[in-house]
Amino acid sequence: MFEYFPDNYTWSHGTMSAIGLGGAISEVDEACRSLKEVSGRNDKIAQEKWLESWKKVAERVESQALAHEQAGQYLSAGRKYLRAAVYYFMADRMMPSSDPRKVHAYRQGLEAFKKGVQFRKEPVEWVEIPFQGKSLPALFVKAPVPGRTPCMVHFDGFDVMKEFIFLYGSEEYRKRGISLLIVDHPGVGEALRLRNICSGPDTEVPAAACVDYLETRPDVDRNRIGIMAMSLGGYYAPRAAAFEKRFKCCVAWGGMWDFGERIAWRMAGKGGGTSVPDWANQLMWVFGKQTLEEAVAVSKQLTLEGVADKITCPLLIVHGENDRQVPLWHAQKTFEAAVNSPKKKLKVFSLAEGGAEHCQTDDRVKAVDYMADWIAEILGGNPQGI
Repeated sequence: MFEYFPDNYTWSHGTMSAIGLGGAISEVDEACRSLKEVSGRNDKIAQEKWLESWKKVAERVESQALAHEQAGQYLSAGRKYLRAAVYYFMADRMMPSSDPRKVHAYRQGLEAFKKGVQFRKEPVEWVEIPFQGKSLPALFVKAPVPGRTPCMVHFDGFDVMKEFIFLYGSEEYRKRGISLLIVDHPGVGEALRLRNICSGPDTEVPAAACVDYLETRPDVDRNRIGIMAMSLGGYYAPRAAAFEKRFKCCVAWGGMWDFGERIAWRMAGKGGGTSVPDWANQLMWVFGKQTLEEAVAVSKQLTLEGVADKITCPLLIVHGENDRQVPLWHAQKTFEAAVNSPKKKLKVFSLAEGGAEHCQTDDRVKAVDYMADWIAEILGGNPQGI
């Protein structure tokens, strides 16, 4: 992985994510260049510098998008709005949950993203999934084929959001005849930031709500619905598939056998990369707990022990050989324990081929292509394209 900040894996990971989401290298460099002098710090000053630098670039690009919009150049405006959204989301990423500037940057990102998608005429519907008296925000991306299509419910992870998932490669699924329902499930994105809907171990509950919703749509084949998720989603998706039998396949974009083990590792100070600078704050926020001890107790429940053997649909696990956040044995353990999956596969991207980092941060294209081809084969899409 290209490490813009050699002494800061977290910031380098975020920088690579911005590029993978469609950020222009020159603009990413503009945001990061002034941060090198504080990249070795993990304190409030460094977080504020990060926020200010990324927001400055976001606002500049957004002003260019607005100029295009006012000139009636909507396609050009859309491209720049989408890049501005990425930079606003990056600004949000490193700030603690208690800082109001975090949510403000996030809202700016949401607004820019929506304008970008609409001006680019992307086939996206903003939908709401009824859930426990509230609703989960989601993006429905329709495959360009008539009638009922296969559809994947795409959950996020520990700190991702639906807009990231869309930008990472939703078009590749559409080209193979697969629709997507990309959901900010409990504990992430808009569900967490704006609706205070926190996560827990029973991910089959929000996943079932998504299937209930899809079964009401006349453009989705209710017999060809699968689930996938990335990073911590390596627990979320297999757990959902184990207990929600309407799913016809499952993809774990990154293995996660035991989240509690990862948290214990970090608490012991044994190293390993993290995608956010203050994982303890993130942990309490995601699970809606006031103390680290309470949040850690929840994390220990996020294990596939006694769960993976209940998966009875085809299962794909994608992992990187050089994953510095979650070691490869998590993926291997999940694969070995899924004894009742009728068709299971573990794909490990090696250092030699690329895509070896966490959820293929170094080359997400490889993972998206691989997963999209596998899903098209399993659910009856078209791997050759439509």
